[in-house]
Amino acid sequence: MADQSFQVDLRGVVDLLSRHLYSSPRVYLRELLQNAVDAITARGGGSGRVRIETGPGELRVHDDGVGLTEDEVHRLLATIGRSSKRDELGFARHDFLGQFGIGLLSAFLVADEIEVVSRSARGGDPVRWVGSSDGRYRVEPADRAEPGTTVTLRARPGADELTAPATVVDLARTYGSLLPYPVTVDGREITGEGPPWLVAHPTPARRRRALADYCRELYGFEPYDVIDLRVPEAGLTGVAFVVPQQVAPGTRGAHRVYLKRMLLAENVEGLLPDWAFFVRCVVDAGELKPTASREALYEDELLESTRQALGEQIRQWLVTLSETDPARLRGFLRLHHLGVKAMALHDDEMLRIVDRWLEFETSAGPMTLAEFRRRHPEGRYTTDVDEFRRLSAVSGAQGVGLVNGGYVYDTEIIERLPQIDPDARLRRLDPAELATHFGVLDPGAELALRPFLAVAQRAVESLGCEVVVRDFDPASLPALYLTSRAARHREELEEARRQADGVWADVLDALGEIGGTGGGVDRPQLVLNHRNPLTRRITALTEEGLIEVAVQGLYGQALLLGRHPLRAADTAVLNRSFLGLLDWAVHKPGVAE
Repeated sequence: MADQSFQVDLRGVVDLLSRHLYSSPRVYLRELLQNAVDAITARGGGSGRVRIETGPGELRVHDDGVGLTEDEVHRLLATIGRSSKRDELGFARHDFLGQFGIGLLSAFLVADEIEVVSRSARGGDPVRWVGSSDGRYRVEPADRAEPGTTVTLRARPGADELTAPATVVDLARTYGSLLPYPVTVDGREITGEGPPWLVAHPTPARRRRALADYCRELYGFEPYDVIDLRVPEAGLTGVAFVVPQQVAPGTRGAHRVYLKRMLLAENVEGLLPDWAFFVRCVVDAGELKPTASREALYEDELLESTRQALGEQIRQWLVTLSETDPARLRGFLRLHHLGVKAMALHDDEMLRIVDRWLEFETSAGPMTLAEFRRRHPEGRYTTDVDEFRRLSAVSGAQGVGLVNGGYVYDTEIIERLPQIDPDARLRRLDPAELATHFGVLDPGAELALRPFLAVAQRAVESLGCEVVVRDFDPASLPALYLTSRAARHREELEEARRQADGVWADVLDALGEIGGTGGGVDRPQLVLNHRNPLTRRITALTEEGLIEVAVQGLYGQALLLGRHPLRAADTAVLNRSFLGLLDWAVHKPGVAE
């Protein structure tokens, strides 16, 4: 049986293009511009011109490029996807923007009929090709004196807006303003001096002002700074504009990318490393490959190496800023500290910048890690924001410097510091160690408190807590709940054990035995502050019932003030102490005096 050829439904192909390949039918003009520019490039000579004319329901694109013979018209315009024919005609050369056949096909997104009149610069008679969206075409002689091509579209009903003069001017300027050949729409010049970052200026300040104006025109903001970009192996030049306001973490940067000075897309992702979300780029690249839709970059080794090179140039800008303009660097860090922190996780130079210039939250106020270590050689850090908030005042009052490492990347950065300075070691705080810095009472006072402590211990015994009395600052704090990491782990394990059943409970029991988490060892402490007037009055009480509810009240207040999670038993004790104290106040007001 003889082989058969596939029959292509052109309407189906056009529908496929419009629904799944191109994001919008507006790209039709980009494809026509690409064809015209490629034809001019193929003719050579370094000159040429593209003229676009609009009319009622029509659009014409003229170029004075290489043109086509009748044989080339048949082979190029009537064949979809046959790369060998395209290569023979020279339209797959490296310096071309697109591919003639598929680009012309995209015009069917807005028209039911396309007319191409062309005369080849290589010789031959002019020819007219008329194609319809139903798959039919015809070729016939035409009148044209000079080499080149004219493509005429007749808009289908409902697509008139896409060929209207104002729309065409906007599309031509969007896609073709940087093209190396003059482009006009109804006589109006569209192209300018070329890429703004390559235009010569009398002074660096004038150049920066011009690029800032360009950024404001494109993105609507005045850039914090402008970074020049260049990657020779990708044929890439351009600029990165530093965004002047905070950007949400994880935001994917969308960049304006040109390929051989034709706009690829205005929202290309993946050009920069994820951490560089604080810049918006405009680049032109000659070697990067587009996807089939020509609306994104093709992910390959060249794009990956380009991404790394651009990231390095942005990183180097930060290093230079730290050496030449520290005040400006501090302003940048206030806006975009997250991006720099993300770099510091893997880059020692960025880690030095973070250590020296970026302020962290500490018990002594905002300061850099380098300054904190100078003031507190034995400093500590927490990995949780709530833990820092409940312990920073107490820690600072005892002379123990504390850094808040609970924000994004902060703990990892603190733990990486020894990689750039072996002496830069901050230890993680175990809250229980703060008790070793508290003052102890004199033996006489401690002996007098023994009856009170016995009753107080009974009040919180079921909660797995130990009551101690110490003397510490700040005096305004009546009580402090301290739990070590080991004790916290034991509490979590016991809570899980209470909620588990069957085999899982047995597993947790075994873990408790292995970890030595039973028997009341290393219990959390409710530390009563003898320096606080209210606490001293409570320790002077003699009525056991009142002592119990008062101590339980201090326990609940310490949990709430320290932002500790409340278990069901804690909530019950807190409610009971509140109601008990209320009842006592109502019935025995005289005792409170």
